[in-house]
Amino acid sequence: MEGVLAAQPYDALLLLSFGGPEGPDDVLPFLENVTRGRGIPRERLAEVGAHYHLFGGVSPINEQNRALLTALRDDFAERGVDLPVYWGNRNWAPYLTDTLRELVADGRRRVLTLVTSAYASYSGCRQYREDLAEALTTLRSEGLEPPRVDKLRLYYNHPGFLETVAEGVLESLARLPAAERADARLVFTTHSIPNSAADVSGPPAGHGAGGAYLAQHLDAARVVAERVGEATGVPREWELVYQSRSGSPRVPWLEPDVNDRLRELAAQGRRAVVLVPVGFVSDHMEVRFDLDTEALATAEELGLLAVRSPTVGAHPRFVAALRELVLERAATERGERPERPALGGLGASHDVCPVGCCAGRVAKPAAAGVDSPA
Repeated sequence: MEGVLAAQPYDALLLLSFGGPEGPDDVLPFLENVTRGRGIPRERLAEVGAHYHLFGGVSPINEQNRALLTALRDDFAERGVDLPVYWGNRNWAPYLTDTLRELVADGRRRVLTLVTSAYASYSGCRQYREDLAEALTTLRSEGLEPPRVDKLRLYYNHPGFLETVAEGVLESLARLPAAERADARLVFTTHSIPNSAADVSGPPAGHGAGGAYLAQHLDAARVVAERVGEATGVPREWELVYQSRSGSPRVPWLEPDVNDRLRELAAQGRRAVVLVPVGFVSDHMEVRFDLDTEALATAEELGLLAVRSPTVGAHPRFVAALRELVLERAATERGERPERPALGGLGASHDVCPVGCCAGRVAKPAAAGVDSPA
């Protein structure tokens, strides 16, 4: 048992995620929420919406967040961690502002936030912090006294994350024919973002040439490939590619695209690959459509054997890692010096985002950072 005091000074955990439509009528309003202020034509939104309609207009992300929410609550209860877990989204119900109102009504005064994005980037970290700041401002305008809100450190290199990814890769390799297994290449994938956004990801000291976003993904992929190689006794060739690009074709984004790279590998005579969505926490739409639908279809067309390894989702080891991160941060806030486990060469990430971390194109207030508004 971790003990009922282990989470102090926090009195709530907020699971903060992206959100997704839960029916056909939700798709277009959801996409309008996601792209608000970016001037994207309605016709383009309809094209993207077609992906969701292939799955009945339902994104898998909300159901997966419900599963993670339940798993966290069960894990906390089993280990004696007295910390209620709430859930809010940026772009669909339950909306973040509504959840913060609920926290206030329940008397929560010190809230720790878990974002369902493991890496540094504007869209994966800073934008969530900006949404938190905006929601807290809304509460103040309503005459409510908002809680203090902190954010968990990035967990892309926590052992519980990377070991779970490696376990999934080993399970996926086992699904390949024995004759192809030893030579199967590991193709790690993550969401493509504009080069300009990658270059300013993470603290300013590391800006440039892909920034923290690229460095963290390469380090995570390297660790997983090494773990898989050790477990199988076969050194594993691997690489990092990108998926789910959107936006103007005139703006440079991180490359190569996963489908383009599969074509190159097939042309080189490669016979089997494992697609490893290391940049994603759960099997949401970018995984289900861009990998399971498009990329696997590309591989089949090329005669390339391909399997897709699972994301960490609500795997018990990953859930345990999140509990460990919560207790680590709580201990730090109490003035203790807890162990901060991290695999790879980059070390544990900062607890509090520094000024200029994952800078956006337009400066906006952001919570849970050195430059947070009072």
